[in-house]
Amino acid sequence: MADAHETDKNIEVWKIKKLIKALEAARGNGTSMISLIMPPRDQVSRVTKMLGDEFGTASNIKSRVNRQSVLGAITSAQQRLKLYNKVPPNGLVLYTGTIVTEDGKEKKVTIDFEPFRPINASLYLCDNKFHTEALNELLESDDKFGFIIMDGNGTLFGTLSGNTREVLHKFSVDLPKKHGRGGQSALRFARLRMEKRHNYVRKCAELATQFYINPTTSQPNVSGLILAGSADFKTELSQSDMFDPRLQAKILNVVDVSYGGENGFNQAIELSSEILSNVKFIQEKRLIGKYFEEISQDTGKYVFGVDDTLKALEMGSVETLIVWENLDMNRYVLKNGTTGEIVIQHFNKEQEADQSNFRDPVSSSDYEEMEDKIPAPLCEVVAHAATAAVAAPPPSRISQTIRGISVVAPLLSACAQKGENKLVLPKEKQSGMNGAPLLSACAQKGKIKIVLPKEIQSGINEVPLHNIDEVAAKYFVILP
Repeated sequence: MADAHETDKNIEVWKIKKLIKALEAARGNGTSMISLIMPPRDQVSRVTKMLGDEFGTASNIKSRVNRQSVLGAITSAQQRLKLYNKVPPNGLVLYTGTIVTEDGKEKKVTIDFEPFRPINASLYLCDNKFHTEALNELLESDDKFGFIIMDGNGTLFGTLSGNTREVLHKFSVDLPKKHGRGGQSALRFARLRMEKRHNYVRKCAELATQFYINPTTSQPNVSGLILAGSADFKTELSQSDMFDPRLQAKILNVVDVSYGGENGFNQAIELSSEILSNVKFIQEKRLIGKYFEEISQDTGKYVFGVDDTLKALEMGSVETLIVWENLDMNRYVLKNGTTGEIVIQHFNKEQEADQSNFRDPVSSSDYEEMEDKIPAPLCEVVAHAATAAVAAPPPSRISQTIRGISVVAPLLSACAQKGENKLVLPKEKQSGMNGAPLLSACAQKGKIKIVLPKEIQSGINEVPLHNIDEVAAKYFVILP
């Protein structure tokens, strides 16, 4: 189960992705949109002076409309910087300017925030769009991987994080070679040779624990471990009882390299690139696999759907929460204008556009939004409410699967309601193609059974597994 820090990090990454999507879609007239990025240890006074100089330059723009827009954006940036005495530890990102909305109206926006990790870029641009390249770089994996390059001449300990590799420690060793001296000394020479090899492996195991185990948490400080070398020492280390079992569980690959030292380090990185790129995918696959295992075994320790998930969260019965990253749904706290009753609703974009959803279905009274309760993204609400949360990337089969069964899917320690070995969706959450309700779906051996209401049945009730992707594209249903 992910710790609180990992959960917060996932939420921050999700927020940045959503922000980038909105910023990239924004467009303005002329060059009235400012992108400003200040790295850590930069000076607010320096940027303030630079903006003052830019204000003077922008005053000479011939187009009156464009000149006013640019000057307004620079003024907004100057006013927002007055809120900061110094640049935050992770840097400062500021976007401001006049954008054109979908209905053709102009709207002033100003967004400023401290990134969730240090941003090393320095940027100032006036354009008809916001520049988010530096933010995209923040989203690149910052997982740290450990490397042990071990051969008969010595060992190197290193780490790789993103595009940065670091050598933590390296040492040389002088091991006796095999020789043909015989007689009574042959066994003694062999015993001494094996003893020195044993001591060498033990030293490497001890140093691995020193470099790759966090003494504060007693947990590995790397996401994975790669063992490499030109002899069989790497295999001997991985199978040794002296090697910390916490690190053994982190071994991703054991590779053969032609060199030792730093050249071997570089070669090991190259040979392991595919495995390292798939680490996140493998973790997500295992997570979804656990969810499907609960479903196939009919343990009752699972539930899906917004309402049922929120009820389970309120009960405190959620152990692991899986949230689809592209969950485009907001949580509204509404008040009945007539009775004063407080109502909590969850709407997607289409439902938000339908004003009937903001009226009481019984009395037709209008719902009012609570002034102190602005609409909040449901993904953020449920993630903060759970002890663990993982957001899956949308292009993957995993997120397609999550969308297939529902939008949020927790593993529970309490039973969910089921009916006769079928996963039955409550009426209010039935959904399908063109608004046609999907009543229920259940897993069977070798096939997927899809039960549709009579009015939309077209002779397709049971679908072979090899056609499941076509069905998924049509009905958004995937089950193992």
